[in-house]
Amino acid sequence: MGQRFYVETLGCPKNQVDSDKLIGTLLADGMTPTDDPGKADLVVVNTCAFIDEARKESIDTILALDDQRKVGGKLVVTGCMAERYGDELAEALPEVDQVAGFGVPVNLVKKRSIAVSSAPIPTLDLLNLPRPKSSSPWAYVKIAEGCDRNCGFCAIPSFRGPQRSRDISSILDEVEQLEAQEIVLVAQDLASYGKDRPTELGAGSIVPLVRAVSATAAWTRLLYLYPSDLSDELIDAICDTGVPYFDLSLQHVSKPLLRRMRRWGDGGRFLQRIADIRHREPSAAFRSNFIVGYPGETEEDHDQLLAFVEAAQLDWCGFFAYSPEEGTYAMELDGAVAPTLMHERLAELREMQDDITARRRDELIGETVTVLVDSPGEARSTREAPEIDGVVEVPSSLAVGQFHEVRIVDAMGPDLVADSL
Repeated sequence: MGQRFYVETLGCPKNQVDSDKLIGTLLADGMTPTDDPGKADLVVVNTCAFIDEARKESIDTILALDDQRKVGGKLVVTGCMAERYGDELAEALPEVDQVAGFGVPVNLVKKRSIAVSSAPIPTLDLLNLPRPKSSSPWAYVKIAEGCDRNCGFCAIPSFRGPQRSRDISSILDEVEQLEAQEIVLVAQDLASYGKDRPTELGAGSIVPLVRAVSATAAWTRLLYLYPSDLSDELIDAICDTGVPYFDLSLQHVSKPLLRRMRRWGDGGRFLQRIADIRHREPSAAFRSNFIVGYPGETEEDHDQLLAFVEAAQLDWCGFFAYSPEEGTYAMELDGAVAPTLMHERLAELREMQDDITARRRDELIGETVTVLVDSPGEARSTREAPEIDGVVEVPSSLAVGQFHEVRIVDAMGPDLVADSL
């Protein structure tokens, strides 16, 4: 048997796509995958650096895999931490054989640290690498890399670079190669797809892309939509896919605080847009994420967010404590929120949303829905995005990778229980 590799992926769905592209390259080089890092000649950790908690998890994972790898096996670190902290990471972790930023070929070479702070965008872009067939009935597809926005809390543009949209034809080729029933489109700023290439792709070309993917895949789902770009045309395109799922990147609802975040919108506008969508498509499902404890967040701001969560009745919500990030606008702001207060606000919001999610799930009892079976006994409807939302428990006899009509008979918090018809 030839050389074997093991890839550990941390962080968001976009990182999973990067790992799939890396795996495709290693397979093309004649290597064989293994589920046991102790048997791998090459161990790769695709890291996350979005917030401090993610960085700690990345470091812990690197050290754990260093303990598990076999004698002579090479340990390579790639992903966001490698890109953002290349030299620093290589110096701090002598256990690592290579720190490879984006676009740097991962191979069995001697240790090499990659300086990234002033490095140009690599010519070998992971977006354009081959990818193996999906191992599950669904697959993420990254349609662009980088971001042109300047949100006050986010360091991603500093190491992912400006937005770079892919050709529609290359995306459709990848969708076809994946052979997945559900395609989940992802990017740092999904709805801005094509704005960096208006002559080639046309401004606002996310809509024709969504329609083209939907013509190929049974289900098409979009994640991470910036609210100001949620046009009527895009809403119609999403509803027409048959998966009326809206993942809106709101972050907060207080207008003054959103401006300190360098973000658009306010709670009133968000509620109106959600109401408009529900009027068009009553079965629409909604997800959003909110930052709690951003510098300057007052009790009034927090009360506005509580009132919004109660009024919006979103299906799914994530609440995250603000994490100060080097090089971001927010690092220079005053008005730091005490950690104890931040966690009190988080607990209050999460408790409220847990109740809302449970009630919305209870309302589905007795309904007949179409589900995609991801694994024996576990499925999802259009209301549940893979990996982040609840699931639908189904009879284990239902075929994996196929669609089935089921009746919801019970709800357990975020999860549903269904019987086959």
